[in-house]
Amino acid sequence: MCGPAARRFLFDPSVSKAYFRIPIPVRTFRASAPNPKGVTATMASKTLSSSKNTGASARSPRSTLRRQGWVTGVLMVLPYTIFFLLFSLIPIVYGFGVSFYDWSLLGDKTFVGLQNYTNLMQDEEFRTNLLNTVLFTLVSVPLMTLLGLLLAVLVNSIRKGQAFLRIAFFMPYVLSVSVISSIWVIFLQPYTGLLNRILRGIGLINSEIFWLSDSTLAWASIIMATLWWTMGFVFVLFLAGLQDIPESFYEAAGLEGANRWQTFRYVTFPSLSRVTVLVVILQTISSFKIFGQSKLITGGGPAGATKTVVFSIYENGFQTFQMGYASAIAFVLMLVILVISLLQTFLMRKIGE
Repeated sequence: MCGPAARRFLFDPSVSKAYFRIPIPVRTFRASAPNPKGVTATMASKTLSSSKNTGASARSPRSTLRRQGWVTGVLMVLPYTIFFLLFSLIPIVYGFGVSFYDWSLLGDKTFVGLQNYTNLMQDEEFRTNLLNTVLFTLVSVPLMTLLGLLLAVLVNSIRKGQAFLRIAFFMPYVLSVSVISSIWVIFLQPYTGLLNRILRGIGLINSEIFWLSDSTLAWASIIMATLWWTMGFVFVLFLAGLQDIPESFYEAAGLEGANRWQTFRYVTFPSLSRVTVLVVILQTISSFKIFGQSKLITGGGPAGATKTVVFSIYENGFQTFQMGYASAIAFVLMLVILVISLLQTFLMRKIGE
């Protein structure tokens, strides 16, 4: 189509409409063979079943790994659970039952109910030993906390040799109480001990001090040995807390013109509040359980002045064989430690809020 005919087609509407009304033959194609409905349904069912099988096979490795992880977890926990039941939980329950009996270990057990606990509240020696334990705790825990904190602050400010100082201060804590006690017994001897020689050499004393023969000095000796032994543990806890304080806190304090004391008071110490609570509670519980130092350094003397609650448990259980009475003392001590543990939880929640 060209020339006048094309112009007429483009510009004459009647011609263009007539052209588009020309019927165009459409050829339809039919399948050579019919497609029954059953074939389609069978193929659909096979596709659905295969997808289900594929999903099940995809989920099975995950469930298998989950079962294997559960079995592995049980096997890992099982040894500790067995030892905990055999050597902790069952003896605790059995000991609590023994506290209601009059039992001399070699004789017959006689049920006496709460008589052991009643006798315990009326026992003057137990009250004295409990008072000794409380006084030791009130003196040693603040000293331990303060000295450990000061030592940690000092070491944290040192850049060179910090690793050596950490090891040196923590080393006594890995020693047993028997080794510590032997060292301090030799150290405190009146004529050959190193402590008296040092004090006499710097002119602080003119005569020998019998550290283990006076009740006050005996407690001072036990406290000194305990501080030297366990201060490394407190030091490490405070040092870890100091190294977790962000440096930006100190930079902000410096920009505000704070001096060293103000920085420690308003930045360092508040940031160590959780560590301080933890240290105080742990050392309080440990101090209430003191036994080895008083037994091995002073033997409970002089005249029973350094006996503690655990010392009473030892004497009644393994010397006079009053197992029921010793169990009653042990559970009173456990109740005190439980109260302290609950106090720790309460304080930690308050600090967290």
